[in-house]
Amino acid sequence: MSPGGIRNIPDAETADLIILNGDLTNFGTRKDAKKVLDAIFAVNLSVLAQIGNLDNFEINDYLDEINLNLNGKARLFKGAVCLLGIGGSNRTPFKTPSEFSEEQLADLGEQAYRQGVECIAQAAHMANIPIPMILIAHTPPFGTRLDMLTDGRHVGSTAIRAFIEKYQPDLCITGHIHEGKGIDAIGRTKIINPGMFRQGGWVDIHINTSYIEAELR
Repeated sequence: MSPGGIRNIPDAETADLIILNGDLTNFGTRKDAKKVLDAIFAVNLSVLAQIGNLDNFEINDYLDEINLNLNGKARLFKGAVCLLGIGGSNRTPFKTPSEFSEEQLADLGEQAYRQGVECIAQAAHMANIPIPMILIAHTPPFGTRLDMLTDGRHVGSTAIRAFIEKYQPDLCITGHIHEGKGIDAIGRTKIINPGMFRQGGWVDIHINTSYIEAELR
């Protein structure tokens, strides 16, 4: 990824935060991930990221080392929104580097949610306003428009779907299934899959007090 690519996003330089939802590389290493992040940092230094299934797991450790990791974690951003991350993917036929069982994905979600509840409680006490929650899940939930292959098969995660059904985050940003670009919902949770960034897909999120507006670009 080049700085020119990220600069195709309007106002990328002044965005409060850029979120990278996995597949920073194509079977790459931490060295490859660093190149991608350096390209982003040349435009905006406010970044959070997590691994996708195409990233070797050492990239997860690298993101931990530089304190940008969302995978299995909650991040309270500017006291205004709580971000929860679930990286990697459920099992695929391709045996990509960072695949997990549905049980492991569920555990990552619960781990992130527990942290998120603590963050929200602290922030809400200080600000006295509701704190919205956004799930950043590399893999889409099963049985939606966003996890469907061109042959009509659904290949998303049952664990991600169960998480959304149980906790109803205000928004879920997902990816993984490139042909699943679009918008859907489970209950009150709006779900957006922007598809591949190199094909022009991204999501524009605006938060006004506790109200979230998100648009597929």
